[in-house]
This record gives sequence, C-alpha cells and structure tokens, in this order.
Amino acid sequence: MSRRMLAALGAVLTMLGLVVMPASASSPVVAAAQTLTWTSDENVAKYTSAPTTAVAGETTIVFENSVATGNDTGMLHTLTFDMSTPGYNHDAAVNITASPSDANNGRHELTVTLTPGKYRYFCALPGHSSMQGEFTVTEGPGGGDDTTPPTVAAQITGTQDADGNYVGSASVALTATDAGSGVDKVEYQLDGGAWTAYTAPVSVTTAGAHMVHYRATDKAGNASEEGMSSFTVVEGGGGEDTTPPVVTAEVTGEQDADGNYVGSASVALNATDEGSGVDKVEYQLDGGAWTAYTAPVVVSTPGAHMLHHRATDKAGNASAEGMSSFTVVEEGPGEDTTAPVVAAVIEGTQNSDGAYVGSASVKLNATDEGSGVDKVEYQLDGGAWTAYTAPVPVTAVGDHMVHFRATDKAGNASEEGMSSFTIVEGSGDVEPPKTSMAVTGVQNSNWAYVDKATVTLTATDTGSGVDKVEYQLDGAAWAAYTAPVAVTAVGAHTVKYRASDKEGNVADERTGTFTVVKGGSGPGQDVCPDSDLRSTVIIGGIDSQVRNVDIGNGCTINDVIAENAEYATHTKFVRHVKAVTKELVTNGVLTGPNRDRIITAAVNSDVGMHTSNAV
Repeated sequence: MSRRMLAALGAVLTMLGLVVMPASASSPVVAAAQTLTWTSDENVAKYTSAPTTAVAGETTIVFENSVATGNDTGMLHTLTFDMSTPGYNHDAAVNITASPSDANNGRHELTVTLTPGKYRYFCALPGHSSMQGEFTVTEGPGGGDDTTPPTVAAQITGTQDADGNYVGSASVALTATDAGSGVDKVEYQLDGGAWTAYTAPVSVTTAGAHMVHYRATDKAGNASEEGMSSFTVVEGGGGEDTTPPVVTAEVTGEQDADGNYVGSASVALNATDEGSGVDKVEYQLDGGAWTAYTAPVVVSTPGAHMLHHRATDKAGNASAEGMSSFTVVEEGPGEDTTAPVVAAVIEGTQNSDGAYVGSASVKLNATDEGSGVDKVEYQLDGGAWTAYTAPVPVTAVGDHMVHFRATDKAGNASEEGMSSFTIVEGSGDVEPPKTSMAVTGVQNSNWAYVDKATVTLTATDTGSGVDKVEYQLDGAAWAAYTAPVAVTAVGAHTVKYRASDKEGNVADERTGTFTVVKGGSGPGQDVCPDSDLRSTVIIGGIDSQVRNVDIGNGCTINDVIAENAEYATHTKFVRHVKAVTKELVTNGVLTGPNRDRIITAAVNSDVGMHTSNAV
C-alpha cells in the first residue's frame, strides 16, 4: 500500500470525526526554505488567511484550524491541493485535516517541494466547496547558472483614427518572459521621465506624440536591452477612461444534492464598462488557450473544471482575472415525478404530561430518491414560511404548531405536514451539549483496528447538565451509552451518537466510521500487494468518478473488479461487476449511487467484447 493511499485513508477517518491523525502530524518536519500558512475558523465560505505567491523549492506547509484562529465550535476543515484539474501543478500531495480538538490542537505542518506554476487548494468537506483559491509559484533567486536576459515587449492599444492616432487615450501593456531564473522586475520610462516599476497597463491621455522606453531584469541579475515604442494621442469626444471593465461569471444547469452539475454546465460571462465601453471578453477553460467569448460556454465532460475570465475596454484598461470552479457528473436514468418525503421530530425533556420542559427542538428530515431534495421549509405558529437549515429551538411557554413541506430538484412538492407540542417553564438553558467520539485500539498500516476497536463517547454541558448519551452501532436500535463500547466483529462499522441535557436540548447527531480486521502474523496484512492505486475506479478507460478506496484487506475496488482478467463475453464481465459491487454495498464500502456509476462505466466499456460476441 502506497504512502499516498495511507495518507488519504487517514484524512477520510479524521473527516468522519474519528481521533486519527494524518501521517504528517506525527512525523518530524525538516526545516524548509520558506513557510506558507493557511488558517481557518468557523466560516465555511473562505479560509481566514492564505498565501497568494511563493517561490519554487522546499516549503513548509502550515495549516491551523484552532481556537487561536477563531474556531470555538470544533468545526473540521481540510487543506487539500488539487491533484486533477488541468492547468494546475499536481506535484505536491497536501491533504491535511485539522480541528481544535485533535492531538495537535488544530495546527499541522507538512514539507513539500513546489515548482514554478499555479496550485489550486480547497476544503474537501461537503458543504465547504466555497473554501478554495490558488497561488502562483515563481522560480526562486539563484536558481541555476542563468546568463540569458529576459525578453520584454510593449503593446499599445486603444481606439485609433484613420491616421493611426489614439483617440482620447492609449494603453501601454508590457510583457516580459524569462526561461531561466524568472522575471524579477519590469520598468518603463514615459517621455523622458523617471524609470518606474511596471505593475499594470499604463494609460496615457495627454494629447501629443509620446515615446515609452522599457526594460526587464531577471532574478539572476541579467538585464534586457532597452526597447522603445512611439505613438500619438489626439483629443477624444469623451472624458478620460482609466477604469477597467467589470466581468462576472454565472454557472447554471441542473444540480444534484452535492452541488454538481448533472450532464452539463453552462457558463455565462457578463462584462460592463461605463467609460469607453467593453472591447473584448475572453475565457480560459481548464488551462487551455485564451478564447474570445461570444456565447455561454457549455461544458459536458464529467469531472472538475476551472474557467478563468477577463475583459478589456476600448481604452485598453484590463480587468483583473477572475475564476469559477464547478464539477460535472453524468446524468442519471429516468425522469423524477415523485415528491420528497418529509417528517418532523420534536425533541427535548418531557414531563409526565408529555410537555417539553423549558424548550423543544424541531428537527425536519426530508428524503428524495430521484432528483434530490432542493429545499425544506417550515411555518411556526402561523408565521411566515422559512427555509429550514438546522433544528429550530422553541422556548416560548405555551402550545405550538409547526407546519412543514419539501420540494425536490425536479419541482415536485410534498404534502404539507404538521406537528403540535407544548412547552412549560424550565431553567432557561437552550444550548445543547457538546459531543465527541474517540476510537482506540491497535491499528495496522491500513488504519484498520486489529481484532478489536474501543469506542469512547464524551458529552459536556455547562447549563443544565448532561441527561443522557446514546449511540447506534451499524444501524441497530439506539442504546444508552454508559461505558466504552468494544467492537470485535470483523468488517466496516458506523457509529452514530447524540446527547441531550436536562433541559431537553439535543446535540446534533454525529457519525464516525472505522474497520476491524482479524489479527495475523503482524500489522499491515495486504491481500493485494500490487494494488491498482488509481484515485478513481476506471474500467476500460472509462472513469466512473467513484473514489478507488481500499476495501479493508489491502485490495482496492479496481483490484476486485479485475478488468484485465479473461471474460468470455462483455455480458459476463458486467454481471461480475454487478455481483462484486453488490457485496461492497452490503459491506458498507460503496453507496448505492456510487455502485450505479461503476456499473454504468462497466456497461460502456469494451471489456470482454474482443473475446466473443456470444452471450
């Protein structure tokens, strides 16, 4: 099993709430030439801080998600480098999960080697997709025996009259390249003035003849020859335009429950300029060539995509480069005409009459097996309909009535449901307990627990005090937690847990997973020592977009599918894939939708077709 697979498995366990640290947390970090730091707090839309530039070479990556950075709730975040989207470097494997309650108190370090280019980073947790960005790495100083100066050129743009003069203004854009140590600085001199550092296109509005000189120096100290360009500006009909256009992108299409675009996504760009007017709009898809934008860009290739965009006005002012990221997945079968199912659960401490003491919490659960739930709404005591995003605490003493409904992504609406309840006087505590889960035991190199895993649950409440802690093991009935639970059954396990205080406040249900394997001669037994370690399940060249995980014995999903084995017919191979994936769903390795994606890839592959056409 590769180190990369072990690190990925460790990150998955930590993301699910288990107290398991990634390999970087316990390994000594060698001092690097530079340190790049990311921080996060309780915000799921952006990192608190992140770098934008770096130099090539050995680098210490620091990711801190702690109380010191503003995270008081114990929220998990990851710092994950993009390893697949075209247009970015994929040579630094960074996938760190951190929380204030982990063994490092949320601060982790990892040493990598960066190379010139762009890197994209993001938070891999569901619902945190807005936490993303990119940074640019340039060649560091002293990088080799560079004796070649950079190349620098000027481009004059603007509205020209019949004589070639620029009307109202001209924009001077300088570009410099250096294949060795990299460009260090670019300078220009306008009409014999002082040499000035070039950072953005220079707008010239003074009527008359002009001469611009320019030069560049690389990081090794090599200076280019001095270039020059002349041009003339004449009076224009309008005022001076020095403001760049504004350009925005809107991604539209049918989305699934995870925010992925089903079948295709359409990206529309809109540029405005109140001065000279928009001259051109351009886009770059997945690191390809810059292309003139004329109509919405439709992207139907499954996978993650990044679209950069920019605009220039008629005065030569260029907008900042923007970007939009999105993911396209394959379309599922059939039309959805079935409405979602929605139900309400009222939780809290009840007295002998069934009334809730002090407060009650209204939880709404909606499911839809077709297009997925789009929205859930509730109406409390005849008030306005409100979007449901989290359990609704109710503390007002008296009788209450809650109505609720749900709509799926195909527009099907559920019937309106209702539940009534009563609240009587309590102590005023409305804060639920805080819960955590730890799994301990001897682990092998696949992070599985050998022979036994012990689950310890912890709950604290600073108000009325903890009343009860409950857990559910592998879908069994909820049970009262009184002492650590020893799990010895071999296989994958799921533990759900929750707690309530004496005022009836109920903590959100949380989930953790782990695997128990039978002990042998030593840790790290591997049934498939030469595993297929591709990141997703690929069959006959068709990518299912399903993660190629270890099934618990050292074999990956691709290993047990065995696409390179001999099959008498294509039909027999598809039957084999159906049987294998059905067992993986039963064992908790795959979900039903992911099984369907793998079977679809098998059906569309040519495995078994070259042996015989007979069924």
